[in-house]
Amino acid sequence: MWLKNPAVADAVIEILLQAASEFRRYDLHAYSVMANHAHVLLTPLACIRNITRALKGITAQAGNRILHRTGQRFWQDESFDHWVRNEAQFVRIKKYIENNPVKAGLVAKAEDWPWSSAFK
Repeated sequence: MWLKNPAVADAVIEILLQAASEFRRYDLHAYSVMANHAHVLLTPLACIRNITRALKGITAQAGNRILHRTGQRFWQDESFDHWVRNEAQFVRIKKYIENNPVKAGLVAKAEDWPWSSAFK
């Protein structure tokens, strides 16, 4: 539940945005950081395994620094990757990601979750 800490969630989002804009590792389409997991919809511009490994490593370092933790696992080893095959899937997955906090009962509208690409 490390991501429940607002500073950790903010750091994860900052890194996601930086990797997309400055490092051009991927095009970022949607994200939602929840208390114990994160959803990301992206178009990879590099090997997806390298992107995932880099994101998990950098965000784990940032999160552990904020939480004053050392030598402990931050993320689970596995991740769920899904290739988007058409525009309808893209729209469905984007809505799923941005509505995840609503479905979890954390906010009434997706735009109200501050750790989501839907946030206004």
